[in-house]
Amino acid sequence: MKDIQFKLKPVLLLVDDNEEILEILEEDLSGKYQVLTANDGEEAYDILTSEIVHLIVSDVMMPNMDGFEFCSKVKTNFELSHIPFILLTAKDTLQSKIEGLKLGADAYIEKPFSTDYLYTQIENLISNRVKIKEYFAKSPSVHINTMAYSKDDENFLEKLNTLILEHLDAPGINIENLAAAFNMSRITFYRKIKSLSGMSPHQLVNVTRLKKAAEMMSKGNFRINEIAYTVGYGSQSQFGRNFQKQFNMKPTDYIKKIKTYQPDKIIDSLKNGCF
Repeated sequence: MKDIQFKLKPVLLLVDDNEEILEILEEDLSGKYQVLTANDGEEAYDILTSEIVHLIVSDVMMPNMDGFEFCSKVKTNFELSHIPFILLTAKDTLQSKIEGLKLGADAYIEKPFSTDYLYTQIENLISNRVKIKEYFAKSPSVHINTMAYSKDDENFLEKLNTLILEHLDAPGINIENLAAAFNMSRITFYRKIKSLSGMSPHQLVNVTRLKKAAEMMSKGNFRINEIAYTVGYGSQSQFGRNFQKQFNMKPTDYIKKIKTYQPDKIIDSLKNGCF
């Protein structure tokens, strides 16, 4: 699905009270990424309220709000918790590493560090998440919660999936109503869905319909025309075209394939960075 790929450069938020370090990192990373900078956690958190950020790199020792507090604030905020977070610190004690990881940091890099090493960490975190989003979108039986990297995100995606499935027979699902179910504005809801899945809410609804259809096919108790109408399609031909466009196979081909399909093993490999 094309929308999953970043149309513009991914956005990094670099946070450090050392202007020299910020300038060096910004210069090194701006070729591949759009870079935003802040001098402490408070300033960085303000940026997150108005900008879509794909990854955060933050120092630990900073005035006003240090990196640990900033990481905790991001990871406990439902609207921001999906953002990958890399902590940079001169502290090389095991306890400080444990503290950072307990707060939800996705990686922990000790100073001094190679910019090449930081670049590789950033690339891995972003590219692995993109691969998982793509795999979810293209694979009929992969569940929505595979895109969750926190318990809050898992709960959000599970609830969203349930709400969509409850209204599958409706030709159009109202996105405003879905957003309201989470006490979110339409814009905030859109950003959360886009960040987690790489899709717009409407696209995710359509993919969820098709995945429910695939689930029904796997049970072998329904005809394809029955499945099409159950998941909200007006005709079997329209359903077949959309299924093939999304998953690159006809519904009949999928039925033949499902006996040897093992998506969970592939997802585990992706999350472990093996692909």
